[in-house]
Amino acid sequence: MPKSKSVFVCQECGYESSGWLGKCPACMQWNTFVEERQAAPVKGTHVQEGFTKPVCLGEINSGNEDRGLTGMKELDRVLGGGVVRGSLILVGGDPGIGKSTLLLQICNTINSGSKILYVSGEESIGQIKMRADRLGVKRADLYIVSASNYETILTLIAAEKPGLVIIDSIQTMYTDAITSAPGSVSQVREVTASLMKLAKGTGITVMIVGHVTKEGAIAGPRVLEHMVDTVLYFEGDRHLSFRILRAVKNRFGSTNEIGIFEMRDSGLVEVSNPSEMMLSGRPGNVPGSVVVSSLEGTRPMLIEIQSLVCATNFGVPRRMATGIDYNRLTMLMAVLEKRVGLQLYNFDAYVNVVGGIRLDEPACDLGIAAAVASSFRNVPVKEGCVLIGEIGLTGEVRAVGQIDKRISEAMRLGFKSVIIPEGNLKMARQIKNTKGFDICPVANIQGALDLIFEAGG
Repeated sequence: MPKSKSVFVCQECGYESSGWLGKCPACMQWNTFVEERQAAPVKGTHVQEGFTKPVCLGEINSGNEDRGLTGMKELDRVLGGGVVRGSLILVGGDPGIGKSTLLLQICNTINSGSKILYVSGEESIGQIKMRADRLGVKRADLYIVSASNYETILTLIAAEKPGLVIIDSIQTMYTDAITSAPGSVSQVREVTASLMKLAKGTGITVMIVGHVTKEGAIAGPRVLEHMVDTVLYFEGDRHLSFRILRAVKNRFGSTNEIGIFEMRDSGLVEVSNPSEMMLSGRPGNVPGSVVVSSLEGTRPMLIEIQSLVCATNFGVPRRMATGIDYNRLTMLMAVLEKRVGLQLYNFDAYVNVVGGIRLDEPACDLGIAAAVASSFRNVPVKEGCVLIGEIGLTGEVRAVGQIDKRISEAMRLGFKSVIIPEGNLKMARQIKNTKGFDICPVANIQGALDLIFEAGG
């Protein structure tokens, strides 16, 4: 019988050490090492698994990657067109954000020709039934079980032969092959690896829920995200109604797509027109309010940026950014001071992206700078205008990608004009049916501000 040895594993990153350490040398976290016992491998043994003979690429049949629609267009968009058969999907998010609600609704809407097995390690079947009644889930081939032992789950899968298995959550599952507690690095790594082999070997689609740490990362070893095919993050404030589903990894589609949902009493409802939702309730003719066009994957969205600039009461002015990068804000304010001449060094600046959306692309630079300048001058931006452009350190407005989609979205929502970089003018002229819609090219930030405030003086 092989002897077992004791190792110390970091619960944050999975780093292993022969002795206990106060600080992890890999992730630099304190007091994260926990002792775990592992069985030593028997010498001279080798387990062969999978195919042992190479197969020519042209002879491989890729038909097992047929996609199945989930019945939720926003989710299908994020997944790249639907769920791939035999894939392993990880859904992460803050507590109470709606992960279990989303997966239970998928069970009711997905186009599956076989059974669905919902495994919960956190709730009883009675609690799941209560939520299903509230969400209106009444699928006949949906089977619910409350279990945490992986060997028991394997027995259930072999008996029921489902086409979709949902694990809620991976941190509550454990296998008898590992002696550590559920949720430890070893347990999460071993169970996830076994689920991956199950999905690839049998063609069963597996969706697992992953808890997140206080920093927003998936709890457990980093290798967890490397093993799965798709990683979806459910974002948003649980005290607000809107939720954003973002793909940060997808082997079968784009990683830039997002899906937007609204949390109601009856569950998650898809938001098919996010631009209209983001601009609802927007005040008119108010200084500091600007509309920009952002591109999330293939979807253009019009988003409102608000800014408030006021005199500081302290020696050092305060800068606060919500929804944009703080360093980006300070850089744009420095450009406004140097290239435009705005004396912002004695003023506090607060910038907020309405709706809980986070903007990371540089195409929103012109809108951020215009919002700050508008609030500082106390002059509203020209009515019905959308701003698009990246700002360089010399004050130039640089071209951005896919300008045609951005302008078309502004036209669809009834805006009257758009300010774009000069480098995008050639592509913008190819857009059809722009009668009555002004496309204004600018070369630098000073020229853009002159156009923006021409109506306000």
